[in-house]
Amino acid sequence: MIGSCEPFSGKSALVLGIASQLLAAKKKIRFGKPLATSLESKPGSTSLPDPLIDDDVRFVGKTLGLTEENLIPSLHFLAQQSADERLFHSVLDAGPGFHALKNELKLPFEGVTLLEAAGSLHEGILYGLSLGQMSAGFEAKVLLVHLWQDSRSVDALLAAKQQLGDRLVGIVLNAVTPDDVHELKKVVVPSLKSLGMEVFGVMPRSPLLRSVSVGELVRRLEAQVICCSDRLELMVETLCIGAMNVNSAMEFFRRRRNMAVVTGADRTDIQLASLEASTQCLILSGAGVPLPQLINRAEELEVPILKVERDTLSTVEVIEQAFGHVRVHETVKATYAFRLVEEHCDLERLFKTLKLL
Repeated sequence: MIGSCEPFSGKSALVLGIASQLLAAKKKIRFGKPLATSLESKPGSTSLPDPLIDDDVRFVGKTLGLTEENLIPSLHFLAQQSADERLFHSVLDAGPGFHALKNELKLPFEGVTLLEAAGSLHEGILYGLSLGQMSAGFEAKVLLVHLWQDSRSVDALLAAKQQLGDRLVGIVLNAVTPDDVHELKKVVVPSLKSLGMEVFGVMPRSPLLRSVSVGELVRRLEAQVICCSDRLELMVETLCIGAMNVNSAMEFFRRRRNMAVVTGADRTDIQLASLEASTQCLILSGAGVPLPQLINRAEELEVPILKVERDTLSTVEVIEQAFGHVRVHETVKATYAFRLVEEHCDLERLFKTLKLL
């Protein structure tokens, strides 16, 4: 099982890296999330899809070329409506589906089963599908991927160790400041080992994996796409607010890369200046209509222009919330995840520990 102490820690990226290495070693893979946390609903549909396959599972399966039979359906969907029903009826167990899945997982399978837990150690308790409950019920070993800031990050790992016991096989530290990777391996990793926690990888922070596509910003902002609707796959890594004079803006823009620039619809000078920098999309807030010369220049440079009804401050808040809180559902992210895990995780040692190879 792949788990984490908090959401958006890099579980799916780690699954992709591990699974690709196992496939390269000619192992069969099946993958699932017993508690679905993301489902793409069809317009007008109020019922859950059948089979209940989480979006992350479908993306991983498609990326790795897994057949439908090797995608394990979820038992429940984490959502307000289902949580309300379980709370009001005082239902805390996972139901007969849990035992059916447990029996299925015990059947002979010539390969490796990977299960991804929900976002945190406690998420899913209401469904009987928290990381601890599942790892105990399925008798599964757990690999934790954990966001690292400093030594205070160890508290959550110690809590996980207390909860999981011997089922915790090890951890992968993620989103480490690149300059700190060497020191972390030298000092922190041996200290964690002395506390009974084996470290199988130290992955540096990646702006790309924290990035968000222009299309995702369109969805979150409910934005109107003024031009370049065929370029919504562009990835945004940084955010800039165009509220200064144009000379200061140009100096600021030069220091940033792969930006989303948010500015007032009436600031044509800032808008044109941003297009000459490393801008992935231009977001116009407030009243006003973009000038034809702005649209023409954006189309020449293939930079999408978005128009939002909300003010600049609330627009910025939505975008900032998106960074680091979107799923690995873009091919460019998946490709990078393969390389990141391969370069920074000792998967051979992990596989030998788990007796997978």
